[in-house]
Amino acid sequence: MKTRIETDCIGSKELPEDAPWGIHTARALENFPIPGNRVNPRLIAAYLQVKHACALANKELRFLPTDKADAIISACHSVQSEIINLKSEINALSLSALQGGAGTSTNMMINELIGHRAQAHPIEEVNLHQSTNDTYPTALKIAAIRGVRELSDAVAALQGSFQTLEKTWANLPILGKTELMDAVPLTLGAQFASFAEAFARDRWRTFKCEERLRTVNLGGTAIGTGLTAPRSYIFLVIEKLRSVTGLGLSRAENLIEATANADCFVEVSGILNAAAVNFIKVSEDLRRLAMG
Repeated sequence: MKTRIETDCIGSKELPEDAPWGIHTARALENFPIPGNRVNPRLIAAYLQVKHACALANKELRFLPTDKADAIISACHSVQSEIINLKSEINALSLSALQGGAGTSTNMMINELIGHRAQAHPIEEVNLHQSTNDTYPTALKIAAIRGVRELSDAVAALQGSFQTLEKTWANLPILGKTELMDAVPLTLGAQFASFAEAFARDRWRTFKCEERLRTVNLGGTAIGTGLTAPRSYIFLVIEKLRSVTGLGLSRAENLIEATANADCFVEVSGILNAAAVNFIKVSEDLRRLAMG
């Protein structure tokens, strides 16, 4: 097998000549050999859109030559298309989601995949004016928003189904239960209406999730000060990100705070947990309702 030698600040490493990644990805695969918990393709797809937006901003501000920026953007599209079709080298890499450095291995894997295709330097060009600490949380929020929207659509369909059942069985009397014992009467339609109302609250919760996730720290670089990123870039890149993603994202007012704290993810997790409790509760009620 033909090989090539790549070098970083730690030393040199031999890689397969046709490997579409570089030394940082190779080290990550060695350092975090944890099976069964790969980086989610949704996160990878969102990360590629972040890289796309950054390349657009750097191109417009002439920090990157037009041909180089266009090559990076084309590579982002190419890899993203392959992820959708489950053909990308990313899917074969099996990079673990459990990794040190707050996502540095994921960021560098993407930089190297893009750089290999675009014939661009993964750090000096693909990662220009960026840090893992601002790109990773931004990509994570984009992926989460899309996942939450899918959940919201599913909950809306479920709510609609119970509302239909409410009308269908509006006049059928049944016995309500307390402590698994027959209690007082109600209609089956009223029972279904209560389920629909519970899911209406869950939809409201998913909307609240998205509100928490729309503010991003892209442009803050390593610790939120924006060191190494020109002010013009910091203001422009969020506009490019909105355009690329089609999402109503905004730059955090305090980039240092937004970079240092991740409590919004804890809050979203709590909101989703509350919705999950409702799903389980209604499932149990339906099971017991079917028992008579």
